[in-house]
Amino acid sequence: MPTELARRPLATREHASAKALARALDRAGIAPNAISIASLVFALAAGCSIFWSGETTGAVRVGALLAGAALIQLRLLCNMLDGMVAIEGGRRTPLGEMFNDMPDRFADLAILLGTGYSLAAFPWGIPLGWLAGMLALLTAYVRLLGASMGSRQYFVGPMAKPHRMAVLTVACILSTLEPLLNWHGQILAFALALVAAGSLVTILRRTRLIAAELKAR
Repeated sequence: MPTELARRPLATREHASAKALARALDRAGIAPNAISIASLVFALAAGCSIFWSGETTGAVRVGALLAGAALIQLRLLCNMLDGMVAIEGGRRTPLGEMFNDMPDRFADLAILLGTGYSLAAFPWGIPLGWLAGMLALLTAYVRLLGASMGSRQYFVGPMAKPHRMAVLTVACILSTLEPLLNWHGQILAFALALVAAGSLVTILRRTRLIAAELKAR
């Protein structure tokens, strides 16, 4: 399948600032694969920050949560820029697809498991993190399985990667207000449950679309 048809549709890719940043990285000689690896580094740091928020209180917890939110967004920024530098910059490599997709799977797990382990005070917190992580992986598995069978790659949600990261970013920010309600982790727990449920719906929806396309052929 041509790379252009397999790209996740992103409106932000058309923003002048995104194009300017991609051109700057290209001129600086930053390889697309290096940007993909940077996205994983940011995701690992985000997972650690969110985990740390469950171990602390006060200003330290607020800082950890805000850092987690910012690092998630940096992960997404790298996810966008690696493809832009590779395709618009004409710097695709034989291993580009591997570097584009594989780090994403580990990045999702790092953030979702970090969130789950931050909820260790709840008996179901860690299992919920694993459940959300496994279902997130399955959304990508179904998409790629369909492509291997000859269908187009379906990036539909309701809980595709950008949606999952948006939910967790907002949850991190809102969690800084939890002391006002005498809470500690409830918002992140709700976010994980939302990601898990939405990922399950996404898996079913993508499977249905793939099956319908293959049957139509």
